[in-house]
Amino acid sequence: METYRDPTRTTAERVDDLLRRMTLQEKIGQLGSAWAFQFMSGEGFSAERAAELCRHGLGQVTRAAGASSLRADDAARIANQIQRQLVEHTRLGIPAIVHEEICSGVMARGSTVYPQAIGVASTFEPELNRSIADVIRVQMRRGGGHQGLSPVLDITRDARWGRTEETYGEDPYLVARMGIAFVDGLQGNDLGDGVIATGKHFVGYGASEGGMNWAPAHIGDRELREVYLHPFEASVVESGIRSVMNGYHELDGIPCAASGELINGLLRDAWGFEGIVVSDYFAVDQLAVYHRLASDKVEAARIALTAGIDVELPSTDCYGDALAAAVTQGEVRMETLDRAVRRVLELKVDLGLFEDPFVDEREALAVMDTAEHRSLAADVARKSLVLLRNEGVLPLGPTPGKIAVIGPNADTARNMFGDYSHPAHMESLVEMRDRHNVFLVPVPDDVSFAVADLEFPTILDSLRHRYGDAVGFAPGCAVNDGDTSGFEEAVALAGRSDVVVLVLGDKAGLTVECTSGEGRDRSSLDLPGVQEDLARAVLDTGTPVVTVLVVGRPCGSEYLHERSAAVLLAWLPGQEGAQAVGEALSGELNPGGKLPITFPRNVGQIPIYYGHKISGGRSHWQGDYVDGPTTPLYPFGFGLSYTEFRLDHAEVETPSVGEDGVVRASVSLENVGDVVGDEVVQLYIRDGEASVTRPVLELKNFVRVTVEPGDSKTVQFEVPIGQLGFYDADLDYVVEDGEIEILIGTSSDHLMAAGQVSVKAVGPIAKAFDGSRTVE
Repeated sequence: METYRDPTRTTAERVDDLLRRMTLQEKIGQLGSAWAFQFMSGEGFSAERAAELCRHGLGQVTRAAGASSLRADDAARIANQIQRQLVEHTRLGIPAIVHEEICSGVMARGSTVYPQAIGVASTFEPELNRSIADVIRVQMRRGGGHQGLSPVLDITRDARWGRTEETYGEDPYLVARMGIAFVDGLQGNDLGDGVIATGKHFVGYGASEGGMNWAPAHIGDRELREVYLHPFEASVVESGIRSVMNGYHELDGIPCAASGELINGLLRDAWGFEGIVVSDYFAVDQLAVYHRLASDKVEAARIALTAGIDVELPSTDCYGDALAAAVTQGEVRMETLDRAVRRVLELKVDLGLFEDPFVDEREALAVMDTAEHRSLAADVARKSLVLLRNEGVLPLGPTPGKIAVIGPNADTARNMFGDYSHPAHMESLVEMRDRHNVFLVPVPDDVSFAVADLEFPTILDSLRHRYGDAVGFAPGCAVNDGDTSGFEEAVALAGRSDVVVLVLGDKAGLTVECTSGEGRDRSSLDLPGVQEDLARAVLDTGTPVVTVLVVGRPCGSEYLHERSAAVLLAWLPGQEGAQAVGEALSGELNPGGKLPITFPRNVGQIPIYYGHKISGGRSHWQGDYVDGPTTPLYPFGFGLSYTEFRLDHAEVETPSVGEDGVVRASVSLENVGDVVGDEVVQLYIRDGEASVTRPVLELKNFVRVTVEPGDSKTVQFEVPIGQLGFYDADLDYVVEDGEIEILIGTSSDHLMAAGQVSVKAVGPIAKAFDGSRTVE
């Protein structure tokens, strides 16, 4: 038996043996990829096409499930057939890594669609994210998948950006906590039955110029390290993430795909990252055709590989003949090529692909959308809901009278889904093929993409289930066109009803008609189309209005928010979202989610975020803008409840800490209302004296607590001293001597002083990413 096939040998020994046997073309083959549909004829496998694609081996297969309309078992069969072609009909028999999109669950036909990431972040419960990732891990491995293109670790403070919905919001600590939980759940304890997590988009992608996709990001070195790099560093150091994907954009003239300083220097050398860096789709070729940094594909391949991009996705382009030319011409050293190939092969060994690259196709279907998975999706949807406003109209209770349900998102299941759900993405594949083929490879004429019928309940269904004939419905308008012909019917319905449930918002996806998602950036935060006009007409009837926002980003005019009797933010809550919204409106559920991103009053306030510097957040010396306040409509960490909570006895239990010390603080939380509810207790620090300017607040811990009416609980936080540091004038991570103020509360603008801690550790110190929390 060849050493590389021997499971008793170490990974290093196996990879060393394999590298010695490989030709140049076989090595290059490991750095390339191919779309699953390239292997297909109709809905079946094409041995002829596979033979051509796999003649020198293949690094990755792009979306066996997510780039097809196949059921899970059929997609697994295609994955098996591709692996069989590689294992049995190539010289060395090296299997491929199959990757899928997993932003809100596995992007596969028939899989459970969970709330989009911004909603998961609103739960402030990272363990839920771990549970979602654990489900994805099982589904992918049973279906023949090995790498998931998540978590999105981008910090975003600009709601114009279409991909806001895919992120965990604005705060580096919260994003890191959510990211760590996801990576741990996805990769599991052993990669032999785990799935490679992919942190993206490295780095600063969510801080684009004008909120526009692929636009440059303007970020200073210190802010880059303290804010935007922080979640990536946490995922490497704390969770051992095995893959990272570059951002499309540039930082100070250097596209991220070309930045050896970021990839080789910081990610690998400084942090000790040992996995693979994969290109975002088409990003290598973009160095030539988009950024104009390279003159041709050969130079693009040289720049990207030298910078540290190991694998080209989604199909082999620059990392094919162009890379071979760069090597043979001496523009890329063989050692550089070998390092990238080694990383790919190490992952294939650790995944166990050489021992068992095939799956039982029947199991793939058996683990898709089970009752347990739907229950988890419902739980996450419930906990993601954020009650932004309530003037006493909610909950509706058992007998609210006549209910007018109005709005374009009231009777659609499709618009409850995020942009990388399977139904939404099938639409984009159809558009990309039919309007402007951006696949860079021809889609075979006999391969088609179809959007599956959705049989999930809508918000209208959920309310009719509870209130029957008391519910009337008029859509009023569409999500994103100028047709106002439905206004008259909607206004008349509102006028003869006791309460209006106005369901407004987005359609997430990548197609032209979508209003949120990748490439769907907006210049306004008003609701799209004529929805704002519809809202004004309905509000003018005088009937109390409950506005439900099904959206991918903070949006809706200040007028809409302030005139509504109640506002419930549902985000993009997934397939079980309608059930959760119905429960919240009726009072069966008490909303307890919190905002993971500051909610602006209008687009002119952007960027707006809670952790601004002392000189920020207001227009000096007057404070407000000439035409409005500088304060947000709703602050970070905010969310109302149907009950009332009281915080008391906040105190710092460690008056001073030194090196290796831990700050301990506690607070009492009491439910002084009439119903059980959740509260998210948040701990912030304020460093008033430092050698560089510091944010006015920094979130350093939080915990979500359920409290029965009349009951109280004590929350205890521990924050390691390594969490209190920052990057000094020399960009060294330090903790300086001084006083740190500890604040505890229920949002970034509802805090009480717990006390101060005297820090006695001067100079460089190991960074810490999290502390602990207990509830008694």
